[in-house]
Amino acid sequence: MKRNGRHQEGQVFRKGSGWYLRYRESEHQPDGSVKRVQKCKKLADYGGALRTKSSVRVLADEFLSPLNNGTITVGSSMSLTDFIEKRYLPYIKEHKAPSTYAGYKNLWSLYIKERGTSALRDYRTCECEDMLLEIARAHDTAKETIKRVKSFLSGTFRYAKRQGVLHTENPMWDTVIPECREGEETYAYSLHEILRMLELVPEPAASMIAVAGFGGLRSGEIRGLLVEHYNHDSIFVAQSAWRSQVKKVKTKASKAPVPVVSQLAARIDAHLKTMGSPASGFMFPNAVGKPIGMQRVADEVIRPALKGSGIEWHGWHALRRGLATNLHGLEVPDKITQMILRHSSVSVTQSCYIKTVDSQAVKAMRKLECATTVQLAKAQREATPEVSSPRIM
Repeated sequence: MKRNGRHQEGQVFRKGSGWYLRYRESEHQPDGSVKRVQKCKKLADYGGALRTKSSVRVLADEFLSPLNNGTITVGSSMSLTDFIEKRYLPYIKEHKAPSTYAGYKNLWSLYIKERGTSALRDYRTCECEDMLLEIARAHDTAKETIKRVKSFLSGTFRYAKRQGVLHTENPMWDTVIPECREGEETYAYSLHEILRMLELVPEPAASMIAVAGFGGLRSGEIRGLLVEHYNHDSIFVAQSAWRSQVKKVKTKASKAPVPVVSQLAARIDAHLKTMGSPASGFMFPNAVGKPIGMQRVADEVIRPALKGSGIEWHGWHALRRGLATNLHGLEVPDKITQMILRHSSVSVTQSCYIKTVDSQAVKAMRKLECATTVQLAKAQREATPEVSSPRIM
């Protein structure tokens, strides 16, 4: 590791009941320049074995070692909040989907901005775990939210290491999710519910429901779907729309063709016919030719149409989960379902999307019941000695 050329011993001094170290280090300034600034850090409480400057010197040398040997970079003195705001979020904005950027920025603003005041290099596993615990207690967050916060922070430190800002291990690796409330179970529509919705909901909302329920497209992908990417047998997902932004999908797994079943093809064909059978453009445009607003369709069309039907609206993603669950119920291998939903790994499909409905659980337990009965009967037969019939003389 390259040395920084500035070896320092700092000044150890006692103030009140504590031992402190005065030292200097280089820091980024708001205007982008680098300036040598004086800092002060508490090393320990006075007392016990720490009653003289010489006894505290070892603590000072240990703290100054990374500064003197060059393992600490100028950027690592930035606070966690500043690093996220000025370095990590701009990177996410450039390389990830707009919806991902918005979600990350929201996590930072709600949970981390006011807490990430320490220097980036000062975060250890214990401080990171304390932060997760504090967030969970202060906001009464669900476990899945804390998992997202942990993932976001882990990505932040990983990016800092890739950029050469940090040379230490990721402090989030060994953190444990604190005890917090369980979130509400996500919903997955059954095949019966999807078919019933198609009967009740008018076009073009019904076709949008069919694309989500039979094709598994995400809401942003439905908004960004182009007519020229549909050929009756498949839909090619190449872009996604979020608010006013339309961008190509980021991952290789997401950018892929989706097989189209005949029922979905018939509905899309009928929908396109009402539009004058266009050769190109958005498949579901609004009045001015831009991508249609999914939330507005749900609030103004779908919810009123379902009122009194016994079917509640649980959002567009419940249709995507429904496809995974319905395919699982038809004994389609999870690996194939992963390909259809375009997940990066089959574990995502299994843990987050496949919902075993009550009837399937009952059926599974009935199978276990039958198997248990057979095994018990077999064991009983083997344990009962055979009684030989008396011989007739």
